[in-house]
Amino acid sequence: MYFEDRAQAGRLLAAQLVDKYRYENCAVVALSDGGVLVGEQIAAELHCMLMMIMSEDIEIPGEGMNFGGVSQNGHFTYNSELSSGEIEGYTSEFHGYLNEQKREAFQRINRLLGDGGIIDLDLLRDRVVILVTDGFGDDASIGVALDFLKPVRIQSLVVAAPVATVDAVDRMHVAADELHILDVKTNYLGVDHYYDNNDLPSHEETIAYINEIILKWR
Repeated sequence: MYFEDRAQAGRLLAAQLVDKYRYENCAVVALSDGGVLVGEQIAAELHCMLMMIMSEDIEIPGEGMNFGGVSQNGHFTYNSELSSGEIEGYTSEFHGYLNEQKREAFQRINRLLGDGGIIDLDLLRDRVVILVTDGFGDDASIGVALDFLKPVRIQSLVVAAPVATVDAVDRMHVAADELHILDVKTNYLGVDHYYDNNDLPSHEETIAYINEIILKWR
């Protein structure tokens, strides 16, 4: 399944969610700038707030694989696809490099957070949280998001995405109360492959989308 852009994919997901959640106490939480474009359509239809979890993936040098991800609270979550032995081996081999990458990622997130308006955990309490991205591949964003939300008492967790891998869906079936995935791929070719238009907002534009969502309620 292919989409014109992330806004179109968001409208398709919103159409699946509106009947059940239009009058519920919801919050849409995006996992990336692209996820904000998808989530904006859902939040506008459901008349709810839009937020984003800031995170950065850390890659294993020369492997083309994510070691894990750093969230905006500084917590590091390992890629769940790695075994404990692989984690121990990579940590031993690239200890200095990985620690430096984590530190730099957290510093970049903190600089971006200085612009304000990303997420407030207190505002998520007792709400239906709709976790949204533009595509769930083999990145660490799922684990980072789940770890980030652990301290918060929420009503339920709904995951919505235009496209996802089979492995990602299997993991989310365990973690989420409800899934809305438009297309599940056995051969995932990267998130941009599934959109004709891959223009993404700058971080400043993303902040504007989040802060102005109430003006776009339909």
